[in-house]
Amino acid sequence: MSSQPSMGGAAAEPVCPRHPDRVSYVRCQRCERPVCPECQRAAAVGVQCIDCVREQNKGVRQARTPFGAVLTQDTRPVVTFTIIGLCVVAWFLQRSNPQVTADFSFYSPYALSEPWRLVTAAFLHSPSSPLHILFNMYALWVTGPYLERLFGRIRFVALYLISAVGGSIGYFLLAVPDADVGSGWRTITVGASGAVFGLFGAFFVVQRRLNGDTTQVVVLIAINFAFGLFLPSIAWQAHLGGLVAGVAAAGVLAYAPRANRTAVQAAGLVGLVVLLAAAYAIKISLVPEGLLIPLGGY
Repeated sequence: MSSQPSMGGAAAEPVCPRHPDRVSYVRCQRCERPVCPECQRAAAVGVQCIDCVREQNKGVRQARTPFGAVLTQDTRPVVTFTIIGLCVVAWFLQRSNPQVTADFSFYSPYALSEPWRLVTAAFLHSPSSPLHILFNMYALWVTGPYLERLFGRIRFVALYLISAVGGSIGYFLLAVPDADVGSGWRTITVGASGAVFGLFGAFFVVQRRLNGDTTQVVVLIAINFAFGLFLPSIAWQAHLGGLVAGVAAAGVLAYAPRANRTAVQAAGLVGLVVLLAAAYAIKISLVPEGLLIPLGGY
């Protein structure tokens, strides 16, 4: 009988490759490397490490909505809540400093020299009327999360901003260029109503695309649009502009073909922005001299 020499020293303890300071006797079922609790991912049998899970997911197609948004476990309507937060902060700033309204609201005579007002006006509201911002934020809260989940955050941002700009340009195109203060042309306009009407229009398009019921949203649009026609303090022109822009943007997003969908959607939205810019430029060219403040001066 022969004797075997003993091994010197104790065997090294298994450690996680990502965290060498952590001892782990649990091993990945795929690569059999030690894996600490932080790096473990549940598998059909046992656990797998992060690297193996990522490798497996490379060949798995991500689940998407009918409009191209990736379905994830994070369903928080981040964009919707961010817009609401910006509007609320802006409203309190308006109440504390009236110059905010003067500098960032839409005012037709400044359309040439300060075009950013087309966007910023949609984040402002009447500082003396809490009902104005409450109604718009409630409408955004009701429609925004649903559309944001279906379109995805980036597409939803594009939809909202195009609707907002469409509302401002709708007002600019349809307001009467009267020189008197208080008329449509020389009335300061603020509010997210144009963007909200764009979301109403997008909701209609989505329901049609998904073969859903559109009766409620049609009634909602009709009632709210009627208010704008009969109440002098409401800019129905902005509502109409936002509605048209929202329907057009949602149509691009909802009816883009699956093949090269993202590229088609991006091209379609850029085309809408170009059309809005062209309408804006044409209107400026037709405005009587003296009603617009020249570029670079007041």
